[in-house]
Amino acid sequence: MRKAGALLLAVCLTASLSGPRVSTGSPATAQAQESYPHGFFSPEQLDSLLAPIALYPDPLLAQLLVAATFADQVEEAARWMRAYNDPYGIDHQPWDVSVKAVAHYPSVLYMMSDRIDWTIALGQAYVHQPADVMAAVQHLRAAAYAAGHLASNQYHEVIPHGDYIEIVPYHPHVLYVPVYEPQIVYFSPRSYPRPYPVAIVSFGPPTPIGAWLNRQCDWTRRRIYYHGWQGRGWIARSRPHIHITNIYVNHSHTAIRINRDVVRRSVNLNNLNRYTSLHREVNFTNLGRRNRTENSNPDTGNRIIRRNLDLNEPKFDNSRGRPPAEQPAAREQKPRRIREERLPQVRENKPPRTHKEGSLQARDEKPPQAREAQEERPPKAKVRPEASPPPPREIQQRPPAFGAGRSFDPSAKTPAAHFSRSRGKEPAPSHQNRGPGHQGERSKRPEPGKKA
Repeated sequence: MRKAGALLLAVCLTASLSGPRVSTGSPATAQAQESYPHGFFSPEQLDSLLAPIALYPDPLLAQLLVAATFADQVEEAARWMRAYNDPYGIDHQPWDVSVKAVAHYPSVLYMMSDRIDWTIALGQAYVHQPADVMAAVQHLRAAAYAAGHLASNQYHEVIPHGDYIEIVPYHPHVLYVPVYEPQIVYFSPRSYPRPYPVAIVSFGPPTPIGAWLNRQCDWTRRRIYYHGWQGRGWIARSRPHIHITNIYVNHSHTAIRINRDVVRRSVNLNNLNRYTSLHREVNFTNLGRRNRTENSNPDTGNRIIRRNLDLNEPKFDNSRGRPPAEQPAAREQKPRRIREERLPQVRENKPPRTHKEGSLQARDEKPPQAREAQEERPPKAKVRPEASPPPPREIQQRPPAFGAGRSFDPSAKTPAAHFSRSRGKEPAPSHQNRGPGHQGERSKRPEPGKKA
């Protein structure tokens, strides 16, 4: 019964979708492609863009489509992974959550970085036509399913529904990325020459399923939504095997954020035309008009050249096909003045300077008698003046230390206590030493009855 239902579904999908859209190369096809709305991709172009990733599992495909709009971050993440290869440090990088999720699968990340023109075009298609992108994925899956190259196995689970096909991981804790040739997998075996390839679809090494796969494809509404690890199917099977963190499971991720500035990025059409394995007669030449329109603003040019170089130089205009810029008139260079070397002036027949002029020449030209008398004089000994003795230093007497000159009482804690204790130990003063008016004078008074 199950086989009959699967066969009936394959027949229905084949009849409704009729496989990949094969262009005949006729003038009508080229004219239809040129007349497609400005800034949008035709269905054939979307097939060519999505053919390499249409058979990816839904959780990974949902993150990949959003990450394609952050092409700059994809390149930065690829450089970072090639330099460090640290899966635990990905969560702490300032990238979008979709780029972090794709970075946990290095083969997919490197493919997007190496084909940056394809990644930019895919992001532009998802920004302009998200529903058409989702429809093109289902069209390609139906073609692969009808050709017999898409089926459930030990790597992924293929779940056909009424009008769409769902692909989810088979194991609850690991995910396998499929590897295939688009020009083979979407066609029946009689379409490509023999011998047949041994494996039409192969799979890479197992990669872990983590909290970063927090989005899913809603094929009914043709959109991508945030599930927060709440749901049925593969989400319920994998939830016990993952570590929930607020980096990926957070209410801030409910609204799917995309980078709409990717539409301003220019695409190298020569590189993009290589991905036409499904429709060889259909190219992406109509995107050249959009690139010229998006980049018509002169402020979106090469800002590095505008900042660091002189734009008035003719080499920039010659290389860009512009008329040469008017150069300012050159100033007339005046001949440099050569400094004449002055020859030394020789003074001849000039009388010697007198002694009054104070020159050394007049001092040396003394009469010979004076020279002899000066030579006979004994040299005067230099007598140094006796140094005067330094003034005596005033010795400042320091106040006596606490307890100096007295018997120090160690039990006294303060000077006042020591002073009071020392006064108590001194002998009492005699009456003779006291002044007048004390008991000494009284003792000298005669006793009553006696005469003085």
